[in-house]
Amino acid sequence: MPCDRVTGRRGRGRTRAPGAGVDETSSDRKTRLTVLVALGANLAIAAAKAAGGLVSGSPALLSEAAHSVADSLNELFLLAALRRSRRPADSRHPFGYGKERYFWSLLAAVGIFVMGGCFSVLQGFDALRTDAAEDHAGYVAGLVVLAAAFVFEGASLLRAVHQARNDPGSEGLHDPALRTVVAEDGTAVLGVTLALAGLSLHMVTGQVVWEASASFAIGLLLVYVAYRLGREARDQLIGEAADPVLRERIGALLSAQPEIDNIEAVLTMKLGLDSTLVAARVDLRPGMDSEEVELVSERIKASLGHIVPAADRIFLDVTESPPDRNRAAR
Repeated sequence: MPCDRVTGRRGRGRTRAPGAGVDETSSDRKTRLTVLVALGANLAIAAAKAAGGLVSGSPALLSEAAHSVADSLNELFLLAALRRSRRPADSRHPFGYGKERYFWSLLAAVGIFVMGGCFSVLQGFDALRTDAAEDHAGYVAGLVVLAAAFVFEGASLLRAVHQARNDPGSEGLHDPALRTVVAEDGTAVLGVTLALAGLSLHMVTGQVVWEASASFAIGLLLVYVAYRLGREARDQLIGEAADPVLRERIGALLSAQPEIDNIEAVLTMKLGLDSTLVAARVDLRPGMDSEEVELVSERIKASLGHIVPAADRIFLDVTESPPDRNRAAR
């Protein structure tokens, strides 16, 4: 008699009592420190840029101040993501809270778009409308603030890039929190460079159009970065499959099992940074009794969990191959 059953595996070797927290990884601790460094730098830089922009009347400097304020708010979102995504699974969220990282990253992208990009574009239009002139002291103050901002933003960027390249636990830029920090700091360094160029050209030529152009360029840059970060967060929230390499490893392991006669389908979905759901429909060779099917299913799931540690939610839909199809295959 063909058998048809669904068996599931939850958290190999990591079953927790209700209410127990999910252990924070070394990668998370390093990412939190990276976010805190970026937050401290952005708060200090935002205050300096705002003061310098108000004193000098520089639209490019005010645009950069808005950029730093947006980045500071986004770092708070990312800190919330790191904390909340590690909450344990419960009855309302049986697969855990791993996708919290993508939700807060999406909010960060919205913050970059509204507070950074839109404000910078408005500052550019305002500069063209008023055509304000600055005195020499205003130019010097603006250039000094931007030069200091370049140093601090560059240091924060170097730390984030260093972690992305050297921390194997972060899996490169797969961590949305780390990816957002790298994007923010990289954009900040480029934005400061544009502001420096616009302010310098305004000082040399006396034409405010250079600073306005810098504000427009900063705004468009922030809008583009926000779009990219938002699109990636959206894909993860909708439910994105595991990367192709991981899917190939899972398929190869299932194909190598002598008891599996045919693989009907293998579906995967990322549940978080280090959590993946695997659902496979497989046909077993005929002639196996129910107890043997159960033992084989458990062994296959244990093998998957050992070879692919990220696959912590494994479900097998097991059926017995019809004898006639088995004879036809021969």
